Formats: sequence, C-alpha cells, structure tokens
Amino acid sequence: MVDVTNRIVENANNTYLNECGAGQKEAILFLHGSGPGASAWSNWQYIMPEFGEKFYCLAPDLVGFGKSHHPEKPPNGMRNWMRLWMDQLISLLDELNLERVHMVGNSMGGAIALQLLMDFPDRFNRVVLMGPAGAPTTITPELDRTWGYYDDPSQELMANIISWFSYNQSIIGDQLKDISKMRHEATLDTNIRRSFGAMFPAPRQQHLDELVIPDGSLRNMDHPILIIHGQEDLLVNVDTSYYLIKHLPNAQMHIFSHCSHWTQIEYKESFHFLLKGFFEKNF
Repeated sequence: MVDVTNRIVENANNTYLNECGAGQKEAILFLHGSGPGASAWSNWQYIMPEFGEKFYCLAPDLVGFGKSHHPEKPPNGMRNWMRLWMDQLISLLDELNLERVHMVGNSMGGAIALQLLMDFPDRFNRVVLMGPAGAPTTITPELDRTWGYYDDPSQELMANIISWFSYNQSIIGDQLKDISKMRHEATLDTNIRRSFGAMFPAPRQQHLDELVIPDGSLRNMDHPILIIHGQEDLLVNVDTSYYLIKHLPNAQMHIFSHCSHWTQIEYKESFHFLLKGFFEKNF
C-alpha cells in the first residue's frame, strides 16, 4: 500500500487532485460519479493505495464537485458541464505532462470517459467503465431522487441514497455508514449545493439523454474497454452496459450478480482483481 496525497492544480481549473504512485511508468485517471456529496476520494479511497504500487493514480474532483473549482455562475445541464469537464481533464493531463493514460469511469464518470474517447482518442489507452451512463436508458426512481436530493435534503435521505448503491448492506454496512456521513457533510457546503442544483434541474431524464454517446462514435472507439456492472443496479440500469457491449468494437464485460451500483465496494477484491488483470494486459 502507498500513501495518497492531494493538492490543488491551479493551471487545470483549480482541480483538487488525489494522487499516488508518482514516477510509475503508466498512469490511471479515475473519474467519479455524480451523487450528492460525491468526490473522487469517496469513490476511489480503497483502490488508490493498492494500485499506486504499480501505477501513477490520479483521482480529481470534477469541477462542481468536492474541493475543485465551483463556478460562481454555474452552467445549466449536462452538455454545458461536459465541456467544462473536458477542458478540466485535458488541462490536467497537459499540466502533468501525461500524453496518454488509462482511465476508469464510474457511473456519470463512465459517460465522461466515453466523451473523452470521442473527443480525444489519442490521449487514452485501456479504459474501464463501471456502471456507466452514456447509453440510452430511462431514469430510475432512485436516480431521480438522487439527482433531486436538494428538493428535500436530509441526513435520512442521504442514508437511503447510499443504501441504494449496494445490494447486500450487511456485508459492507459499516463502510456505507461512513460514506453516508461523509457525503451528507459535504452536501452542506454552499458551493456544492449551487453546483449540484445547476447540474440536475427537473425534469432529470434530459440529463441522461444528454450523456448519450452517438452509436457512430461508439463504433469508432477501438480502445480495449472493460465494462463492469451490477446486475441489480438501481441507479443505472444494467441494460446500458449490454447496449455498450453491442456497439463498442473492442470491449468485454463482467456482470456481478447480487450487486447494485458500487461494484468497487460491494465486490472490492474481485473488482481490483479484474482491473489488475486488464491493465497489466493479462486478458
């Protein structure tokens, strides 16, 4: 295990960056999801110390999340936020002198990863999509309530939201309590509230629709891609991954049964095993 440090990268839109494994030959960019109070650390705190032994691991808070920059006048809707994230992430790679990296995208971070592959294909090698958005789908009641958190925010609603992320809470109950507390405290920040409200105004189906990557672009992505999804995902329906596997020319897929949205926590050891094999080119 290695220590994870953090810093602000000013020349990349004041990105708050968690990093470890500096000096390793290959780098992995980890992209977090979109729930209220989400941050890079809340998504990737278990994998980074382990993977930093062999990879330079980068986990930035996206603009509008965590401790990264929050625009005083935030844009509305996914298309406008997506442009901010593209600029942020490519600027981050440029600032760190990284010409080409691997990538892991969770949930909305999966859709961001696909957008990066569409716009900047030469900057990325192998890609993991975990419970990804980016394919046509209908919003679930759980995702609608999650994105609408500030309609009626409370610690009780946050606990419910975090419970939806797992299938069997008894296995990882203590971790979920810790994450729920961390996320609820984060949502109290006025900057986070302003940004989140601008990202996901109702009706929220439109935001999923704006994350969809055109089929023609998916067919052109010849990067090796590993798709991982929980069969019982309540936030992003598993059908999105079945859709992507049909359109991506160089993809493989692993479905975890009895698993909801957070495979990296519910099946942590198996998740790490799959990623190690994939990034070390063992399959």
